[in-house]
Amino acid sequence: MKEDNEIRSQDPKKIEKELGEFLNKKFGGTVKIISPSALPQQDSMSGTPAFRGKKALLNFNLKPTELIAYLDQYVVRQDTAKSVLATKICTHFNRIRHSQVTGEGVSKITGNIKSNILMLGPTGIGKTYLIKLIAKKIGVPFVKADATKFSETGYVGGDVEDLIRDLVKEANDDIELAECGIVYIDEIDKIAASPNVIGAQVSRTGVQRALLKPMEETDVDLKVPHDPVSMMQELEAYQRTGKRNRRKVNTANILFIVSGAFSGLSEVIRRRLSKQTIGFGSNLIKSQKDEDLLRQTKAEDLVEFGFESEFVGRLPVRCVLDPLSEEDLYAILKMPNNPVILSKRLDFSAYGIKIVFGDEALRVFAHKASKENTGARGLVSVAEEALLDFEEKLPSRDITRFAVTGELLTNPKKNVLDLLSKKNESHWNLEYERVFLDHQNNILSYLTDHWKTFSIKYGLTLSEVRCRMAALYFCNNVMEIEDAVKKIKGFHDSVKEIELEVSKTYNLNIVFEEDAIDFLIEQFINHNAASEEILSNIYSTYYDGFNLIREKTGKNRFFLSKNALTDHETYLNDLIRKEIK
Repeated sequence: MKEDNEIRSQDPKKIEKELGEFLNKKFGGTVKIISPSALPQQDSMSGTPAFRGKKALLNFNLKPTELIAYLDQYVVRQDTAKSVLATKICTHFNRIRHSQVTGEGVSKITGNIKSNILMLGPTGIGKTYLIKLIAKKIGVPFVKADATKFSETGYVGGDVEDLIRDLVKEANDDIELAECGIVYIDEIDKIAASPNVIGAQVSRTGVQRALLKPMEETDVDLKVPHDPVSMMQELEAYQRTGKRNRRKVNTANILFIVSGAFSGLSEVIRRRLSKQTIGFGSNLIKSQKDEDLLRQTKAEDLVEFGFESEFVGRLPVRCVLDPLSEEDLYAILKMPNNPVILSKRLDFSAYGIKIVFGDEALRVFAHKASKENTGARGLVSVAEEALLDFEEKLPSRDITRFAVTGELLTNPKKNVLDLLSKKNESHWNLEYERVFLDHQNNILSYLTDHWKTFSIKYGLTLSEVRCRMAALYFCNNVMEIEDAVKKIKGFHDSVKEIELEVSKTYNLNIVFEEDAIDFLIEQFINHNAASEEILSNIYSTYYDGFNLIREKTGKNRFFLSKNALTDHETYLNDLIRKEIK
């Protein structure tokens, strides 16, 4: 109370002056303070729009099977991990939504336990990718950090409470939304205490203890002592309200997900199982693979590995991810949304070059990456190495497209020179056409297999014709498959808007039949047609004929098929003859 009165009695100008002197000493005049009173007032200190707003969580109704179906579009295998993550995360956020709607908060349950998740598996198998996909789908604030960067409070290194503050930043300063976010900590196995070290291990057990309270429930103060940004934010709030406002974040509903490779944990499990089994059974345990042993992980194994029992107890849900085989790596490359191929397409697209990958080239990438034993990360290095010469030399010449085939990869240095010389230009052009058509057919098959999912999601009947248009649009533009479908949906909506505009402007009720809608979508895609151009053409072509029929018969509803659009004279003549007669 005394401290609050002292702050209230101080002149804001004096506080500003003292803060300026502090910044001058700390940063040597390179950082200066601008009085918030001189700036436009905004709804939040960050001045940025809301992330998606807490209302998004009030409408949250995603089911586990729906989230699994979404993850299947991006992630190969990992069925168990996808099932565990989707189920527990959907349940977690549905519980939050339920408590908000009913007003019966989780805090009313004594001893409420959060479903914090521990993910185990080797590097490069998609642990981080899975969590990012889920956070993007759900639309909640998400922060990711490596456990190795933190230390116990008071020591050199990051403070684990900084994760919560970062969550507020991700939520654009919306504390209520941040309190429903996801914190993901990778390389958690690196903070396990080493059995060979005697004494306190600041960067290990200290961090475990520092994480205990946030992982369960605590209040984190957003103000950081001796932080100029925090001081400026407090000054801004004080000048606007005249009150000292202690801003805190409660972690009761913040979901913590941690992961690590856990090298050596399989040996701990093998020793435990060997002690429990004697004779022939003991030999069977020794022959088990590491991933099979990890699936038998118990709390006692994690404690022996170097985690404190209290820390293990805060992670009630565990899932093990499978290592990736060569066939899995190939399947990843075949997926429309895989970031490896999309990233390389984007790299060359930046130079105005279209690149397409043949099936045999993807096989080569998968084979080489499997030998690196770094999971999906090996695909990136293999692709970069194979295409470096092309990325270096082609942008300087007038090459606008090429196909990455098995033949091309047999000798990249030689073949890039052959491309530049254009001696075999017809051969490489035929290869591009062949590979492009194969790629388009693969995407078409994918869309055909998932047409029902996309149709329900976007409210658009994805017919065979529209699947083909979406596949072609995807192949010609660097984007994810969902964005291609959304583009077709956008064109479809533009056609329906033309119907409304004709009714509004010309008082004519026209209806485009399905084949006419598809025809107009093709005009948008293939000829960059504009809605205004089509609307003007509809008026100049059909208005007089429709208006004549309306004056003679009173009819004011007309259906336009594809044939009516491509041969308007025949259509109008037949229609006038039929209606007026």
